[in-house]
Amino acid sequence: MLSWSVATKVLLAPGATDMRLGFNGLYSKSKHAMGCDPQAGHLFVFANAARDRVKVLYWDGSGFWVCAKRLESGRFRWPDRVGDGSVAHTHAEFQLLLGGIDLAGSRRRFAKSGA
Repeated sequence: MLSWSVATKVLLAPGATDMRLGFNGLYSKSKHAMGCDPQAGHLFVFANAARDRVKVLYWDGSGFWVCAKRLESGRFRWPDRVGDGSVAHTHAEFQLLLGGIDLAGSRRRFAKSGA
């Protein structure tokens, strides 16, 4: 079962990712292109060029999970390639993104705590 704490970061890989990548390819992209430790327990989220599919790489302490979602219509709003690294999102923003909400048109009505 997938479960994570509020301390778990959600890291989006900007740009397009080849959805043929599996565990090893996503691990390598997380480590080298995004500059993060894939075994840190964070969610690493990747999208294809058409923005209709995402994959998530997650380390649960004993092994990796790769989860995928394909939209039947529409596209995910995704950050463009902005240098190297990743774009961090909160758990709530991640849920909205997966639900098809365009975060660019929304705004936070209260300040983030602990930031």
